[in-house]
Amino acid sequence: MKLNKQTSKHNYYAFLWHAVFLALAINFMDVNTIIPVMMLDAGCTSLQLGILIAIMLGGGNIAQLLFAPFLNNQSLKKRYLLGGINARVFALGGMSLLFYFSSHANDGFIIWFIFILISLFSLSGAFANINYVDIFGKSILQEKRKAFFSIKQVVSSILVFISAFFAKSVLSEYNYPINYTLLFVIAAVLLAIASFGFWKIKEIPTHNSKIDGLKKFSHIVIQELRTNKNLRNYLFLINTQGVSIILMPFLTLYAKIEFDAGSHQVGNFLLLKVIGIVVTGSIIFYYSKKVKYKYLLYITSTIAILIPLSILILPGATLFPYVFLAGGVVFSIQSISISGVLLEVTTNENRALYTGLTGAGSILPVIFSLLGGWIITEFGFILFFTLFIFIIFLSFFFIYRIDCENEFENR
Repeated sequence: MKLNKQTSKHNYYAFLWHAVFLALAINFMDVNTIIPVMMLDAGCTSLQLGILIAIMLGGGNIAQLLFAPFLNNQSLKKRYLLGGINARVFALGGMSLLFYFSSHANDGFIIWFIFILISLFSLSGAFANINYVDIFGKSILQEKRKAFFSIKQVVSSILVFISAFFAKSVLSEYNYPINYTLLFVIAAVLLAIASFGFWKIKEIPTHNSKIDGLKKFSHIVIQELRTNKNLRNYLFLINTQGVSIILMPFLTLYAKIEFDAGSHQVGNFLLLKVIGIVVTGSIIFYYSKKVKYKYLLYITSTIAILIPLSILILPGATLFPYVFLAGGVVFSIQSISISGVLLEVTTNENRALYTGLTGAGSILPVIFSLLGGWIITEFGFILFFTLFIFIIFLSFFFIYRIDCENEFENR
């Protein structure tokens, strides 16, 4: 069975359905603002927050290395995708119940149970992501991909903007722990509805090379890294530029420590982040046929450096909220460019394997997250921001070296 225009169009709207309801859900479980301030309200330390950030934004991706051999051997992955999504819904429902009954438990129990549920949420997300990328790559025609990523970003961001007001209202109108109980139950329901889109996908089976056992998988990994220069550059790129994804949770911690920011202020940060995403996604969608992924990657790293640099040069509460606006820009551009580059440097036969391998790109972000909480506790934010700038600066070299010119050959 080969992919044709009719099937591609059908799958296009199935993926868009998922994107729409995921966009409505995402603010109620936002990993950059909601979850960090939730942990701080529950009584966690900076070190514990750093560990949680590592789990949320990187730990799950490293687990992709373990999932990749098994999933690579499956010609059809739809049921595994749905299994991963359902596990995430279960984790969110568990979070809601945890906070609803939190008055009957001590803070230590709550924090450790949050770690367990967030770990399940992250691991199941990593498991689902391998299947998502592989199914997407073989379900939508190549010339439609960049337009899909862009319109998905625009439509999703508008809905994210709307849901941000509701999330902010829940944070402001209700006290702890009822506010988090409501946030997570809403997120669970919306994510369950989003999964209906995946039930409608017409998956195209592929015949991948089989991987038998960890030894053969390790051999394939080493061989690919030796022979595939583009894969090496991509891994180094997401190891360095990937650090940008962990900045905003630490900015939330910065606001909490330096300015005693409460739920109302965090709601404003969320809105500014969403505005950055909406505006940037709209611009990229309009110029999607003209803008190279490399240009987008350069812009991502440049803005990511300017965010902490502006805080170091102009400290204070007046201008600080607008770093979340810039953070939204970085998030939007990187979401489009990194996903697009991965699709361009892979094929239908190796996409699941490469998606799993790119979990290695989260090694440095995970390490930096783990060290970040300790660095902030022992030395303060200045050293943390300085190290962040240095790591992002290294990404320029790997952007220069990566080859993703196929994006123009197949338009």
